[in-house]
Amino acid sequence: MAVDVFKALVEAAARGEAAALVTVVATSGSTPQRVGAKMIVFRDGRTLGTIGGGCYEHDAAQKAREALATGRPELLHYSLADELAADTGLICGGQMEVFVEPIRQPARLYIAGAGHVSVELARLASSVDFAVTVVDDRERFANRERFPAAEVVVDEIPAWFEAQELPPDGYFAVVTRGHRQDLETVRALIGRPWIYLGLIGSRAKVLKVMDALAQEGVPRERLEALHAPIGLDIGAVTPAEIAVSIVAELVAARSGRLTAAHVARCSLRSSLSRVTR
Repeated sequence: MAVDVFKALVEAAARGEAAALVTVVATSGSTPQRVGAKMIVFRDGRTLGTIGGGCYEHDAAQKAREALATGRPELLHYSLADELAADTGLICGGQMEVFVEPIRQPARLYIAGAGHVSVELARLASSVDFAVTVVDDRERFANRERFPAAEVVVDEIPAWFEAQELPPDGYFAVVTRGHRQDLETVRALIGRPWIYLGLIGSRAKVLKVMDALAQEGVPRERLEALHAPIGLDIGAVTPAEIAVSIVAELVAARSGRLTAAHVARCSLRSSLSRVTR
């Protein structure tokens, strides 16, 4: 089983998907697993391997998902004679120590569009450990000279995203050059799994995009999860300032500190009450 666990970790790394490794590091008395038993927990709750089952394994899996959000490892202590174990009848009488280790790959940020804001956004996001991919159909904008720290793709933006097997914990910033591309790109992404999806633009433009998607039947909860207008409200004006506001929001999302107030502002919930009736 350990071989399968390590193979799965290598495969997750190749996909750019974060996972937490949960390992039994100490035991005393009677326990369902020995030292060295391992389990992988993914951000979406999937698991591979076992540390013995029962509600303490469920608790460890939950702690592992929290560790993926915070980036902090944790040592857990379980007494298998306490109520946690008794709830499922696993009264072994022993104790276990379990180490939770988040193994986070650099978060993958996809930037749709290669304009002036994107240049600053890619530079700043790379500096805070995002792995950046920039997609645009204009080679004179989408090139390594403008984006030396990013993977650059020259292709039709919405079509490229539709064709890709994207990571479920990706981050997406839609900053294309026009309303049509914005709409088509968000349409290609909104039904996919992601940690963060943001759309640049004025409030009026954002409402037009959200209204069109609502009319197409996109569920309200997906529209509410869209961060639009993108970035924290810091009074940004220049491309560099706008990039700062976006990256601040990305970091907050990555660390699990994107507050309800930020989400409420970004998702325009009050406006959605009109466009989704």
